Amino acid sequence: MKWFSIAALTVSLAAPASMLTAKAHAAALPAATGLYQDRPWDNPPDEYRDVQKQGFRDGIEAARKDRERHDHKDADDHERFRHPPVDRQFTHDYRDAFKRGYSEAMHHMKDEHEMDRR
Repeated sequence: MKWFSIAALTVSLAAPASMLTAKAHAAALPAATGLYQDRPWDNPPDEYRDVQKQGFRDGIEAARKDRERHDHKDADDHERFRHPPVDRQFTHDYRDAFKRGYSEAMHHMKDEHEMDRR
């Protein structure tokens, strides 16, 4: 009976913690896309470090150029994505932010285009 009580207590204490983790993860999802934050769409998120802000802005610029040229590239087709102008240790952060900036710009420009057609 003692072992059963200890096991039941352990499970009951672990359940709320896992539920909080799941809720926290779910709450972070909109912020990960950047589409639902209270900031102008073309400003990098406040929590970004300088190298990420640079990647985000470069991604936006790449998307704008693609749109102007009617080019249908992906973010990872760009020279700055393939060869980031940052120290090697920051390559992953830069590329993630570049993709996010590119995606948000394409999303925004698509919405603008649809609004103009109405």
